[in-house]
Amino acid sequence: MTGVGGRDRIGCVAQTPDTALPPAFAEIVDDFHALEQRNRLELLLEFSRELPALPERYLGDHDAMEAVTECQSPVFVKVEAGPTPADPARVFFDAPAEAPTTRGFASILAAGLEGLSGQEILDVPDDVPHRLGLTEAVSPLRLRGMAGMLARIKRQVREGTAS
Repeated sequence: MTGVGGRDRIGCVAQTPDTALPPAFAEIVDDFHALEQRNRLELLLEFSRELPALPERYLGDHDAMEAVTECQSPVFVKVEAGPTPADPARVFFDAPAEAPTTRGFASILAAGLEGLSGQEILDVPDDVPHRLGLTEAVSPLRLRGMAGMLARIKRQVREGTAS
């Protein structure tokens, strides 16, 4: 839902569905769409088991990360990027094992953003959560949580709060 100036409720510029995805995201979206609707949730749960471990420097230090308040579960994100938008960025998540859907979305974002520069992250379409084809399998609230994760990642890159 867009508002004033083409921005949605969390301040992201609305993207059109034909906006190109980075190759890793395009592959993930293709993987979801290759499955029947009932099997897509299982793929999301597989992703939840593949969320990269949090680096030791962030273990137990949520103050060094940003809370994603759009998520029903306690999720934290941190972006590490170089000094210029062309430098590669790394995205780290802390999401509880008891929240496999949330962990799955975090894992998809981690995999899809891996190796991208700050500028490439900013160029990722905001509608990625909806492109996965999970609208029948998960609630809109959960999809909003994934959108919130992406919005916070982009905000950290944009504002230079990535370290």
